[in-house]
Amino acid sequence: MDVRDPVHGNIALGDAEVAVLDSKAYQRLRAIKQLGFPEFSFPGAPHNRYPHSLGVCHLAGVAFDNIFAQFEFSSVEVRKRFRQVVRLGALLHDIGHGPLSHASEEVMPALASLNVGVYKRRHPSFQAAVQANHEDYTIKFVTDSSLTEVLEKNFSDITPYHIACLIDKTLILEDDFFKEGGFDFRTILSQLVSSEMDVDRMDYLERDAYFCGTNYGKVELGWLMTNLTYHPQGGNLHLALNRRALYTFDDFLLARHHMHLMVYFHHKSIIFEEMLYRYFKSGDNTFRVPSDIEEYVSCTDYALWQHLGSVDNVWARRMVERRPFRMLFELHSNDETSRPGFICRALENEGIPVIHSSSQARLSKYHSGSETDKALQIFVVDKYDYKAQPYPIQESTEIFEKYESIRRIDRLYVPPEDFDRAEKFLIDRRM
Repeated sequence: MDVRDPVHGNIALGDAEVAVLDSKAYQRLRAIKQLGFPEFSFPGAPHNRYPHSLGVCHLAGVAFDNIFAQFEFSSVEVRKRFRQVVRLGALLHDIGHGPLSHASEEVMPALASLNVGVYKRRHPSFQAAVQANHEDYTIKFVTDSSLTEVLEKNFSDITPYHIACLIDKTLILEDDFFKEGGFDFRTILSQLVSSEMDVDRMDYLERDAYFCGTNYGKVELGWLMTNLTYHPQGGNLHLALNRRALYTFDDFLLARHHMHLMVYFHHKSIIFEEMLYRYFKSGDNTFRVPSDIEEYVSCTDYALWQHLGSVDNVWARRMVERRPFRMLFELHSNDETSRPGFICRALENEGIPVIHSSSQARLSKYHSGSETDKALQIFVVDKYDYKAQPYPIQESTEIFEKYESIRRIDRLYVPPEDFDRAEKFLIDRRM
């Protein structure tokens, strides 16, 4: 089957992949917005995670073909199997996302109640969280749900656990599924699904920029993809980039950073998230994310909005009736500062309700990612300098050092009916 995508053009899918698309679990992504609240600021961006995941699957196949164009596999079947498993990992990487992006993780159940059986095979050093998140639901969908049956029926040479191993790097794999030609392919295939230069980011940056009508997320994706390659290290194949595309990689990092600051952290989006958090934390919140994976199929953006419209909570009413708090103060900085807190307390002393939000972004996973992510290095290789040795990509450019610090955006919001009084108070006291 062929799908016409506005970002990548024609996307070809095999019959077995179409069976996955037709599953209830995957169809649910039509009701999960790619961006939670930014559509209130960018009205062209109510796109959902269904086409995004299709795009990631497509790019995973393109990246695989570029990387291994000259690699001699032991058989055509092995090559097809590796290409298929990375496409499936990419296709299903977002399958467990909750409603309204990450906001609903606030009310997800205890991880133990989700009963993710394959987590018994995680590396002993891994410290599991107490509360479940969307990634836990993803692994549950892949390994223990009605979707699992679809995968087992349509892919006889790939198990759901192998797919899960590309999404969750902490799962221990004891067989030789990813072994070929003396190399372990799990590292590079998992890096394509999730890393500093994964196909997930490549798709959502282009897609979100397209639908938001911005230029921040646009990069020379074709040039970046064409220059992807591999580097053997300690028996594993690692993702690598030809040095001639290094400046494109710089743009790629900055594009993501700027999309966070200018789109994902837009002040209108942030205040709706803050109000939703306050509803979830209120004593009369009755919305819960089910731990039963088949019930979770019905846990969508629409279900949450319907719930918010049915309750009398003040925060829910403000969201549904589009009466958010209004931004009064905004400060961009690289350091923690007491000024927003000081202003917040001063306003509250005047009887003015205040919401203080602090959004934080860092350029790279190398600054803030897990130890697992940091251990799976991406390398730079130079195909035109035969003396040059491959080296880790974070050592290749000054951009990592230049943007190492956390970028903070502190904002203060007040009720619209109190805005004029609050603004006059700040002006009079030159705060």
